[in-house]
Amino acid sequence: MQKRNTQQRRRAIIEQLHQQGEVAVDALSKAFETSEVTIRKDLAELENSGLLLRKYGGAVPLPTSASELSTEKLSLRKQSIARAAASLIRDHNRIVIDSGSTTAALLPELNNKLGLLVMTNSLHVANTLIERENEPTVLLTGGTWDAQSHSFQGQMAEQMLKAYNFDQAFLGAAGLDINRGTTTFNELTNLCRAMAKVSNQVIVMAESEKLERKIPNVELPWSDIDVLVTDQNIDESAKQALIKQGVDVICAPNKVD
Repeated sequence: MQKRNTQQRRRAIIEQLHQQGEVAVDALSKAFETSEVTIRKDLAELENSGLLLRKYGGAVPLPTSASELSTEKLSLRKQSIARAAASLIRDHNRIVIDSGSTTAALLPELNNKLGLLVMTNSLHVANTLIERENEPTVLLTGGTWDAQSHSFQGQMAEQMLKAYNFDQAFLGAAGLDINRGTTTFNELTNLCRAMAKVSNQVIVMAESEKLERKIPNVELPWSDIDVLVTDQNIDESAKQALIKQGVDVICAPNKVD
């Protein structure tokens, strides 16, 4: 097969997924004549857009209820979640923002916050914030660049975090497990845990359909999480189960004014 540009290749991946019910990294790499690293990046971006669910060695479709959501609706939902999360931030707070599409939705909501100090492991977050007129103080963790998560990871980043204390940490999640906590395919979970450890309040931002994702690696247990900001589609029984575990559940409206 001839090489295609990135968007064409990703559309073709989705087509194959719908036809076959599952795709494998090695097979896609051969079919598109590109590296497995590139295919993993494609799958990561498609998962962030709510179009598939990654698993070891490949990807599968999202559960039906989630796959019916359009990218536009997912974007609006992220925006609503971000607005609800931003309402928790006071002027002059010291916050840490993890990499990810849902946490990145928080950035436009920070325009009117004064005197913020923000540390992040995301180049996108840092580059966006330094252009803000309200001029937040921006710190970058540094560390080892991880192409899968598009962020800095590793011991250097963890050591940088340990030198500070934050009012709040805003973290995303690939999946939510009612019994275990937030989950991820990425085995590099130490930085997220370090962010939580140095923050007085840990806030997870995630869409409710992530409760349907079965993902192996636990990132943070619920005992380390203070607030879950999600949407109104969360099942009431799931919400109550989280509240019993000491998590404050904030349900953002599905529509943004």
